[in-house]
Amino acid sequence: MGQQPREQWGTRAGFLMAAIGSAIGLGNIWRFPYVAYENGGGAFLLPYLIAMLTAGIPLLILEYGIGHRYRSSAPLSYRRIFRPAEAIGWWQVAICFVVAVYYAVIIAWAIRFTWFSVNQAWGDDPDGFFFNDFLQMSPEPGVVSGFVSGVAWPLVAVWFVTLAVLIIGIRRGIEILNKITIPLLVVLFGLLVIQALTLDGAVVGLNAFFTPDWEAMLTGKVWIAAYGHVFFSLSIGFGIMVTYASYLRRKSDLTGSAMVAGFANSSFELLAGIGVFAALGFMATAAGTAVDEVATSGIGLAFIAFPQIISSLPFGGSLFGVLFFGCLVIAGLTSLISIVQVIVSAVQDRTGLGRTQTVLLVGGATALASILLFPTPEGLHFLDVFDHFINQYGIALAGLVLVIFVGWGVRKLPLFQSHVNAVSSIHLGLWWRVTLGGVTPVLLGIMMWDSLRTELATNYGGYPTGYLLAAGWGVAIGAIVFGVVMSCFPWKRADAIARHDAERVSDEDGTPAQLEAPNDIAPSGTAVPAFDKEKEEDR
Repeated sequence: MGQQPREQWGTRAGFLMAAIGSAIGLGNIWRFPYVAYENGGGAFLLPYLIAMLTAGIPLLILEYGIGHRYRSSAPLSYRRIFRPAEAIGWWQVAICFVVAVYYAVIIAWAIRFTWFSVNQAWGDDPDGFFFNDFLQMSPEPGVVSGFVSGVAWPLVAVWFVTLAVLIIGIRRGIEILNKITIPLLVVLFGLLVIQALTLDGAVVGLNAFFTPDWEAMLTGKVWIAAYGHVFFSLSIGFGIMVTYASYLRRKSDLTGSAMVAGFANSSFELLAGIGVFAALGFMATAAGTAVDEVATSGIGLAFIAFPQIISSLPFGGSLFGVLFFGCLVIAGLTSLISIVQVIVSAVQDRTGLGRTQTVLLVGGATALASILLFPTPEGLHFLDVFDHFINQYGIALAGLVLVIFVGWGVRKLPLFQSHVNAVSSIHLGLWWRVTLGGVTPVLLGIMMWDSLRTELATNYGGYPTGYLLAAGWGVAIGAIVFGVVMSCFPWKRADAIARHDAERVSDEDGTPAQLEAPNDIAPSGTAVPAFDKEKEEDR
């Protein structure tokens, strides 16, 4: 099979928009405001900022460095560091598969609710409308018992757009989409915030959101919440940023890009907090209750509380609804595309298939699993359990294992520090190695221990033990097993050489050096160095 040059981003701005688009997802809008409110309000912003600087951005830079240095998907990049580490990459691929199959259906819900907002189809009972009329939700979890067409057709549309963008490619597909949608998202959400700030009671909501509870900062719970949210918010631990950075040109400012992406994500979260709590303040004032009685997060905030707010608005309710749910669609779609790209990149590297073939194969399989499982009366039960377990014992745990492996296992942090410094405007110092080698793994370990302790004490969500073992622990552990099993299969030598053997990077002193090859892939010595080709393109 002939060598296929690795795709590249057209511009640094294109990469940044894609990275920001991946980071800004549904959680920024419906999770951050409530987490901040529950953990000290305005006082939470300080632990959040510290967490961003000592864990979020350092880990983001590490993933950028790995992807940029090895110019490969997550499994092959980790394998080039140390052969057994390939399992971490395939574990992350499995995590992305699980997240993608349920994440897409939430976007489908948002599409329908964008239309429902026009005539406020939920009527006087958004709660009953969402669970009974729209989802036709079964009271108990179990096997699939039917099909909900009102959820299925927008889900098919979500997957059609996602796969179409991925087939078009990195530069002409993902990059162009994000260049259009991310500015559009900011404008639309900005309009929503302006409208929310004009509502009666908006100040009440903002006071609840920003009033600092300084005593809360003295509790470990708040700091764990801050580090936990930053970790999930930046799309780290999935293999996404390793994959995206692998398409960067040789001369790319990694630290500057990480700073821009990190703080753009945080700025949007703050904007989301203002908009959401201004609206919740209006809702509380209209109902004559306190903000804490109406404040919520997640699906309840988006599909129950916000429809109630929209119905109560004295004017512009339809516009407010279209803006809110339209923003959910855009934020979700850019994140979903980045998640599926991790799977596509890994399978391309492993098989040598072209982009179109790979997207149709693995993207089609992911879409099929999503369409068969979630537009059903049992779909919300599956979503709830999948999301909880794959987040806590997939994304967070994989990130912890990666940091321990790079920092403590193979002790490669100095190597990646040198690589990043060689191409970046802001140089990393001792603080970067200290935070990644000490602060991040310790705090992620505490988070994991605290989560496991709670998990083993009581059944999540009151679900039956058998259901949690199958749909919860089974999925989380199954992702790990998949990673280990996939790493045991040998790579096809010819395909691996054609795609990767010729690529070169700069070592610690800036001298071009051959990439570390996997143990069972012998350099051919006959391939044309892609490194030299890139140098010509960079000129």
